[in-house]
Amino acid sequence: MAHVSHSPSAKKRHRQSLRRGERNQARRSAARTAVRTAREAIATGDQAAAETAVRTAAAVLDRTAQKGVIHDNNAARRKSRLMHQLNAMGAADATPAPPKRRTAKKASAAKSSRAKKS
Repeated sequence: MAHVSHSPSAKKRHRQSLRRGERNQARRSAARTAVRTAREAIATGDQAAAETAVRTAAAVLDRTAQKGVIHDNNAARRKSRLMHQLNAMGAADATPAPPKRRTAKKASAAKSSRAKKS
């Protein structure tokens, strides 16, 4: 349905909103694409490519938020989630440290403290 404006200023505002809507849509799409690319890079397991893609996505999200296309907190939330996924990928690659063993001295101290309590 076409917009029916009456005053010249309302007609101009409508034209402006249509132009802005097209620009915003392009920026929003670019942000979504950057985030999707970063997630796919994380899924492949290539640490260097994932870091580059996440850095690029963060920059695109910041620029999109600065232009007012998305809210600042929305961009921050998306960046936080990407960073969390990237860090989880790095943690999965690292081998976990073996569990610490109790030395005989600590074990006997623990036994004696339990004996004192009862």
